Amino acid sequence: MMSVVPLTDKQLHQLSISIGKAVNPTETPVKEKHVRSAIIGTYQEKSGMIFWMYMLRQPLQENQIVAWKFCHVLHKILREGHPKVIPDSQRYRGKLEDLGKLWQHLREGYGQLIQLYIRLLITKLDFHKRNPRIPGNLQVTPEELKAIGENDINVYFQMSVEMFDYMDDILNLQRAVTTSLMNTPSNSMTVSGQCRLAPLIPCVLDASQLYDYCVKILFKLHNTLPADTLAGHRDRFSKQFQELKKFYNTVKQRQYFKALITIPSLPENPPNFLIQSELRSYVTPRVELPEESLDSEAVVDSLIDTSDTSSLPGDQLDSTRNGSISPDTLAERESLIDHLHQEISRQRQELHRILTEHQQIIEVHQDRETQLESNLIAKCNEIEQEKQINQDSLKQKADMMAKVHESEEKYKTLEEKFQKLKDVYAKLREEHISLIRKKADVDKQLGLLKVSQAQSERRTNDAERRLDELMQAQAINEQEGRKIVEAQQDLDDLKQQLNSTKSENMVLIAKNDLITSEKTGLEGDLHDLLAQKEELDLKIEKLEVEAERCRNEMNLHADTMLYELLLNCLSEAEDIIRYSLSAIDNPAMSDLTCTPQYLERLEESIVKSLDGLDSTYTGYVCDTTKGKMLIKSAIHVAYTLGLFLIHARSTSNTSIDIALGDKLTDECKQLGAQSLTMFNYIKEKSPSTVGQINEVRQQFKKICELAATLSNGQGNVEAIGSLVEMELLSMDKAIEEATDRIRDMLEKSRAADSGIKLAVNGKILDSCTELMKCIRKLVQKSRLLQAEIVEQGKGTASATEFYKRNHQWSEGLISAAKAVAMGATLLLEVADKVVAGNGKFEQLVVASQGIAASTAQLVVASRVKANRNSSNLAALSEASRDVTQATGSVVATAKNCSQLVEENDDLDFTGLSLHQAKRLEMEAKVRVLELEQALLTERLRLSALRRYHYQLEGEKE
Repeated sequence: MMSVVPLTDKQLHQLSISIGKAVNPTETPVKEKHVRSAIIGTYQEKSGMIFWMYMLRQPLQENQIVAWKFCHVLHKILREGHPKVIPDSQRYRGKLEDLGKLWQHLREGYGQLIQLYIRLLITKLDFHKRNPRIPGNLQVTPEELKAIGENDINVYFQMSVEMFDYMDDILNLQRAVTTSLMNTPSNSMTVSGQCRLAPLIPCVLDASQLYDYCVKILFKLHNTLPADTLAGHRDRFSKQFQELKKFYNTVKQRQYFKALITIPSLPENPPNFLIQSELRSYVTPRVELPEESLDSEAVVDSLIDTSDTSSLPGDQLDSTRNGSISPDTLAERESLIDHLHQEISRQRQELHRILTEHQQIIEVHQDRETQLESNLIAKCNEIEQEKQINQDSLKQKADMMAKVHESEEKYKTLEEKFQKLKDVYAKLREEHISLIRKKADVDKQLGLLKVSQAQSERRTNDAERRLDELMQAQAINEQEGRKIVEAQQDLDDLKQQLNSTKSENMVLIAKNDLITSEKTGLEGDLHDLLAQKEELDLKIEKLEVEAERCRNEMNLHADTMLYELLLNCLSEAEDIIRYSLSAIDNPAMSDLTCTPQYLERLEESIVKSLDGLDSTYTGYVCDTTKGKMLIKSAIHVAYTLGLFLIHARSTSNTSIDIALGDKLTDECKQLGAQSLTMFNYIKEKSPSTVGQINEVRQQFKKICELAATLSNGQGNVEAIGSLVEMELLSMDKAIEEATDRIRDMLEKSRAADSGIKLAVNGKILDSCTELMKCIRKLVQKSRLLQAEIVEQGKGTASATEFYKRNHQWSEGLISAAKAVAMGATLLLEVADKVVAGNGKFEQLVVASQGIAASTAQLVVASRVKANRNSSNLAALSEASRDVTQATGSVVATAKNCSQLVEENDDLDFTGLSLHQAKRLEMEAKVRVLELEQALLTERLRLSALRRYHYQLEGEKE
């Protein structure tokens, strides 16, 4: 077992400093060197406990910038830290949840972003907890992925769902970050914008790996499972593919990411998992990061001023005079060298940034100048064209004297147009001149920048020269001696200043005596004024006491009146809610209807009113003078809730699902009861009032979700008209195909079989053909009757509208048509097996009885809305009786054929010995017992299937 070497105090101190700098409250992106120090600390410790110990000391709950940077650093630590960081972080999952709940209430700034990032980190921890063999950076080879899946399709199925959830959280976070930048003046070239965009880099890395694994797993699933089973997976992947492609395009367009990460290009369309050959053409997307340069900056950036050695202790001065350098001096020198290196690097970066910005400004102005020049050339060409037209008009004037007046008007028009073009040309020329001047100014600024660059280089050279001077110990000693002499001279100057200060102090003492004598005279006047002030204070105190008493009486009276008014208003609010509850139970409400879409429009006003009631009640508890605002909020909440309850009850009447409508009504009653409890708590100033308001808010959201479900459920009724026609056509097609197949089987049997087998097959296929003819005739009569029903009931509407209005009857027709088509297909399959010798006659009996029951269901569904005196109804009933007779014929034929086969298959026992006969007798008895037990088991199974079928039919109704 590998032993863990504890970190030294210096390493712990440096780690704490790095973590503190990584999550500092300044709105700038997290520096990679601080995160790298924290990652190295996890490897040195071989754990993540020290990281969490120092991170939890930071103000994560007080500062939103610190919390945002903490999420970024934790994401990097989980990806690149020691493998034990993820298991060690599992125990802090609750703290992460509490942090996310805290910041989700902040509507502005980083609140929502922190909440989404915390959710992503929790999802990552849960993912690695369920898949411990996948590392934090999600990088596994195809062989490792296959080993993780254990070649079990269920494991791959569950893993794909978890990866979809992980990808959803990543896409939600990036969408929120992008939206927050659109609503703020920040962009990717400002430190505040970079602070928000920096965490998207590890998100891009995670998303690329998850996308690759999802593609490979889905191809493996489609190779094993049916395509219909994975329809949900394909839809979810297609949606995430479009979102991920948009995410990648957004990152590519940001200038900030171009030097930090290389984004791959996704294909135009998602892979087609139904074609396994596309897996060979699939290319894994690769995200590339630039190589990190070594950073020589020290962890601690504190600098020591070594310019003055007068304050050094005597031992250090002695060592300096003797020509040796103490360790402290060497440490100071090293820190100064590091500081100068940092200053040089910072100045170079600043110079590079300024040059880049000015180069962009120059390019913008050059593009503008090029555009204006092209516009100027186009305008000049237009002027030349107009001049040519003007000349042509002058020639026409000389040639055509008869049209002098018209030519003159045309010339004036052209002249005016020419003058306008001339003015535009002059304006463009002035803009061109001004741009040239601006370009000259930019060139001048560029020259100044170059001068500044030269000065910066000179300062850099000076700093390097200073470093060379510091490296010479003898020169340092000489400088130390000169500084001591200068310090002695400064001491003499201070002594002279002290003497002058003493003389000035004597003058001030004389002035002080004069002021003291004047003060004695003023004290007498002050004593008289104090006596008068005491008399006035007594009178003021009496007046203040009287005024305070009157004010308290008035405030008490006003508070009493306000509280009585509040109680009356709350009673009125309760009456409004009670009236709405009584209206819900009123039978007359069953005739009212309201669309779910209109009900959704009321949600926003109710949410605002409940929020207003919450805030006003909180203010009222702290300050009773705010009772007027509470009265207004309570009345408004009662009115909006009462209106919503009535409309919600009306909306439940439109539900095609009776159970769902009743549930919506019950939830409305529950909301009304909780509202009455809330107003009662407000009356009593109960401490549970705020919690009750939240319960009302939760109940309201529950009703809104039910209404949304009701709205979604109505979409199925819209397509029921076309669905009826489709199912009826499918039923006709299935019956025709079954008839043709039976005819083909009969012809093949006559050509290939002979004797008893031919006779049996002929009887069976003839009876099945006769049954299919009767069923086909019944379906035709049913179609005629349905057309008559639709024609009589639709009025001026279309047949589709009639089916939609009578959707329950239409669903019955659909169910019956499906049952008939399924029964025909089953009968065909059983007949094919019996003719081939692989089926049983009992299966043929069951299949014929099943299709007869299905046709009976179709007859009943068609007869529900038919006219009793309809000739089509009588024809349908006669066709139904023919189907019943044909079904009985099939059953009788199957039984006769079974007996014929059994008689033909009698065993010949003449060649058996006594032992063989005894053995066969025993085997026959065992077989009889087995068949009896199997018969009992199948009967129990049949009864259970019937009970389950009745249960499903009841739930569907």
